[in-house]
Amino acid sequence: MKKVLIVGAGKGGSALLKMFHETKLMEVVAIIDQNDQAPGLELARSMHIMMGNDWRSFLTDDIDIVVEATGDSRVFSELRQACSDHTVVIPGSIAYIIAQLVEEKEQLITTLKNETTKHDLIFNSTHDGMIVIDENGYITHMNPSAEKMIEKTKKQTLGKHILDIIPSSGLPRVLKTKAVELHQELKLENGRKIITTRIPLIDETGKSFGAFAVFKDITEVVQLAEEVTNLKEIRTMLEAIIHSSEEAISVVDEHGKGILINPAYTKLTGLSEEQVIGKPATADISEGESMHMKVLKTRRPVRGARMKVGPKKREVVVNVAPIIVDGVLKGSVGVIHDVSEIQRLTAELDRARQIIRTLEAKYSFDDIIGTSEEMMIAIEQAKLAAKTPATILLRGESGTGKELFAHAIHNASDRKYHKFIRVNCAAISESLLESELFGYEEGAFSGAKRGGKKGLFEEANNGSIFLDEIGELSANMQAKLLRVLQEREIVRVGGTKPIPINVRVIAATNVHLEKAIADGTFREDLYYRLNRMPIYIPPLRARKQDIPALCQHLIQKLNQDYGRNVEGITDEALAYLLSYDWPGNVRELENVLGRAMIFMKYNEVKIDRKHIPMLHDEKERNVPSASIALKEENKTLAEMLDQYEASVIESVLKECNGNKTATAKKLGISIRNLYYKLEKYGLDKNSMQ
Repeated sequence: MKKVLIVGAGKGGSALLKMFHETKLMEVVAIIDQNDQAPGLELARSMHIMMGNDWRSFLTDDIDIVVEATGDSRVFSELRQACSDHTVVIPGSIAYIIAQLVEEKEQLITTLKNETTKHDLIFNSTHDGMIVIDENGYITHMNPSAEKMIEKTKKQTLGKHILDIIPSSGLPRVLKTKAVELHQELKLENGRKIITTRIPLIDETGKSFGAFAVFKDITEVVQLAEEVTNLKEIRTMLEAIIHSSEEAISVVDEHGKGILINPAYTKLTGLSEEQVIGKPATADISEGESMHMKVLKTRRPVRGARMKVGPKKREVVVNVAPIIVDGVLKGSVGVIHDVSEIQRLTAELDRARQIIRTLEAKYSFDDIIGTSEEMMIAIEQAKLAAKTPATILLRGESGTGKELFAHAIHNASDRKYHKFIRVNCAAISESLLESELFGYEEGAFSGAKRGGKKGLFEEANNGSIFLDEIGELSANMQAKLLRVLQEREIVRVGGTKPIPINVRVIAATNVHLEKAIADGTFREDLYYRLNRMPIYIPPLRARKQDIPALCQHLIQKLNQDYGRNVEGITDEALAYLLSYDWPGNVRELENVLGRAMIFMKYNEVKIDRKHIPMLHDEKERNVPSASIALKEENKTLAEMLDQYEASVIESVLKECNGNKTATAKKLGISIRNLYYKLEKYGLDKNSMQ
């Protein structure tokens, strides 16, 4: 007795259940349907046959026949894949037709003589092909669906032997064996693939008087199966790619359950497949919101979300995108990046940038540390100046970073791909400075090279030249420099032929040039040539809020120089540094931090107050008030006016808590004019106290 499992308890399933229950050749093990109200379930209950809503739990190895009566091709495909080789799976359409035919068979036997028309109507209306043969194997009936499948008309087939029309037909075998052949695959001569059920026709005496076949074209089904196979291959390939990726990847389904992770994900989070697959998308999150669930809810990708994952709470950045197939959301895929690794690589890149710089202009505006208002004004002025060909004059105390600004201006200009020449005018003797700047001709003086030599202005042609300590030039050199700025040409020492040059001049000084003009030590006409774009760089005492960032930057630089690994500075030590006025500016700060690191032990990672040498503030400048100044004897009117102006500026500056923009606005003067007066009267040294 064959054991049968019926999947689908609708009309077709009910009919099959009734038919199989009445025959002694079949034993219905169970009937399955997801609809609890299906009519077949009520019938099964009355027959004491098992029922359920999932066929997988009833599909055992001893099942001989599975009847798919739902009519769903997907269910049919799943059943075919799940069943063993000896189990026969009957498609729903065939099962339904068989049920119809068996049901109609009893009616047709009694009404065949009088209802031939009804028989032909049913026979010809079905979408499945049907062929009937007599006891000798000759075709007696064939419906239109069969004509289409075998691509032959009734006139060509009726009365012909079945093997002449379909050489591979199994109907003659059924005539001999009188056995039902269910769900047999067959390939026709025209290339079509069909699945057929062959049934012998037996009268009441047990004599065979023919056979018929019901068949369905499964060419499309086979093509779909091949496509499914291809999809499996693609899935395998994609999984191999994902597993070989060094990026941590996780995939969830439309319900937010984990379905795929790769080894990189396990390495990053510390979570295994057992801890993630089938679990909610929040299973790997230590701190933060699940981006998978957010994407599934909004159907929009999320990028750059920060969170912590895994038992070690690794800080990560995730990018998550939805998986949408034919407009249907199927899940989401996330790529996870380790922030700590990114931070480490970024730090290494920054260190590498500082170590391997080979351009002559080594610094850019990114290397200028400072967010104070005074520093931001200077940086904005420098950026504006970099875009023009104008001569630039950098003013400020020693150690404020004038050369750093000069580098940055060159690198931000359209001359950055040409040379950047640096000259310290105070470090070269006057006798050599002229030949260094302008070059010399052969024989210009004893010891001159054969063929002469290019000067630094020629070397810097199309680029920039940085003249530091411009206020230290002699009167003779000032006159020659003025000619270069005016005529844009130089004459070598010992030569007569002018050489045109295209050089941007960036000058710097810590000298009070206006006072030097008054004293007659600096040419006024040269001053106006140089002062076309003046930029005042504030002293460190005027921007103490930048000290924490400067300390961090300088500590990283000193770590490279000293081979140390100092992480930072304590709050107590920082407070001590903030209490000092730094007459030597940033250069002095670097010196103090360097000495502190030398005093540190190798197991200490932060600079503390005890490591910093004693700092001594300059004595406060006592600026006499206007009333006292007016009473002093032996003072000129100009001197008394200067003293009064200084006292007024100092008073307003204190009222504005050292805010120079507010002070300039209250005094009704420009911020540049205020900086000039602060430097003139020495008030910038006390402005931040």
